[in-house]
Amino acid sequence: MKSLDATLSDLTHTARRPFEDATAMPPGVYTSEAFLARELDTIFAKEWVCIGRSSSLKEPGDYITYDLAGQPIVVLRDGEKKLKAFSNVCLHRMSTLLEGQGNTRSIVCRYHAWTYNLDGSLRGAPFMKPTTGFCRENYRLPAIRSEEWLGWIYVTLNPQAPAVAETLKPLEGMIAHYGMENYIECFRETHVWDTNWKVLAENFMESYHLPVCHAATVGPHSKLEEMECPPGLSAFNYHWITKEASLAIGNAHPSNTRLEGKWRKTTALLALYPSHLITLTPGYFWYLSLHPRGVGQVHMVFGGGLSPEFIDDPKAKDYVTALKTLLDEVNLEDRQCTERVFRGLNAEKAAPGHLSYLERPIYDFMQYVAERTAGVARSPLLAAE
Repeated sequence: MKSLDATLSDLTHTARRPFEDATAMPPGVYTSEAFLARELDTIFAKEWVCIGRSSSLKEPGDYITYDLAGQPIVVLRDGEKKLKAFSNVCLHRMSTLLEGQGNTRSIVCRYHAWTYNLDGSLRGAPFMKPTTGFCRENYRLPAIRSEEWLGWIYVTLNPQAPAVAETLKPLEGMIAHYGMENYIECFRETHVWDTNWKVLAENFMESYHLPVCHAATVGPHSKLEEMECPPGLSAFNYHWITKEASLAIGNAHPSNTRLEGKWRKTTALLALYPSHLITLTPGYFWYLSLHPRGVGQVHMVFGGGLSPEFIDDPKAKDYVTALKTLLDEVNLEDRQCTERVFRGLNAEKAAPGHLSYLERPIYDFMQYVAERTAGVARSPLLAAE
């Protein structure tokens, strides 16, 4: 196994190649425990990470939990229906508090029943009154930075991180006509796959694999020669697919007046660094949010839903069922492909090959990873007109 310095050197050399002669990242970037520790420190502990849609937290007490770079987090609606994020660790003996997602009137530790209000303040602590020095008012769950952007919930451990809206302002303008902020999440799940988080991220970013990996599902509807893969920007990459969708909800609903011309049939595939991946169509969306769980496993939040026109359609439930059925099949195909890649990356003779022009987003992602982990300066990338 190479040292961290050697892996960073290999990545730096690879990232400095021009796109016309670009190759995939070296195997050590995916398989090195030391490199993963570097990613957790320089990427996941510093960046904004998406945990889901705000539409899934509607009522006071609705909550979602998440582990970010070793820090358990809970995001919830407080009594005034405001989104708040806190450390999900009890202030007594440091047990984790809530799990998964659900609704609660208060946050109760299942170890000694210390109980917190939805604003993070300590409501009660049994058998603590005789304890000298204990003052309930001095205990409050530490706040975690959280923001909402176009209906997405983001959290970060970095007090200096620029606001999400500031970082993603260029993207907001590019996709404004979809009205993504009004799309409604209809399902959200969590999974763990046996692959590296970057393998799964890269798999989402490129459509080169669609005709082969997804031959039984979406592949036949994918015309590679018509795909647009422009250079990405500093905080994200993207590409467009214009097609007759395999599902009715893939194109704009007849009552949709926001989208015109080709945009009624155009899908945007968005990779928001480090690990928020969105497929945005005129009628539905689905997304992944990834976090490493060791070099060989990735924790994945997977969700999706419909545009407001299809939500209001009498057949909405049927549309959601059809979407979920298709995506479950697509995920099974992707899981098989990405787990095979990770097994191959661990081979002694594994070596990266040249990238296709359809894999431009992977090249841009490599520039991001190299900048964050190895300090490799990126050339300015301009958005397409």
